[in-house]
Amino acid sequence: MSDTEEAKSVTYEERVKHVSVIANPLANKKLTKKVYKLIKKSTKVKCTKRGVKEVVKAIRKGEKGLCIIAGDISPVDVISHIPVLCENNDIAYVFTPSKVDLGASASSKRPTSCIMVTPSKQGFNVQESYDEILAEAKKIQPSY
Repeated sequence: MSDTEEAKSVTYEERVKHVSVIANPLANKKLTKKVYKLIKKSTKVKCTKRGVKEVVKAIRKGEKGLCIIAGDISPVDVISHIPVLCENNDIAYVFTPSKVDLGASASSKRPTSCIMVTPSKQGFNVQESYDEILAEAKKIQPSY
């Protein structure tokens, strides 16, 4: 069995077991699937920032969007500052259970710790699904 076949055979519930303590709000199974589809479509029109460095740079520059963070990152210190940055800049964020699936949805062979979808470009043609996911992410967002 190849690596991709093994990854697909692992269920959502098994992936949730390996999620870190800070992964809150964690997307449910249905929302996770929608998020991966959105990332796949927005990557084709180059509306994504991939990786901690790119995402932090985009947030500091004031770009708005949806931040998706993998919940199974180890060590946690790599991504622990991103939710705080998102909250300070009024950016919705959501955790997904797998860094491998997050990287695969962004058309990358490497696992990815976080992705930011920015709908500011002209060719962004998935606005409806983006708005729907953004509303769901804000609904499950913890309020402080």
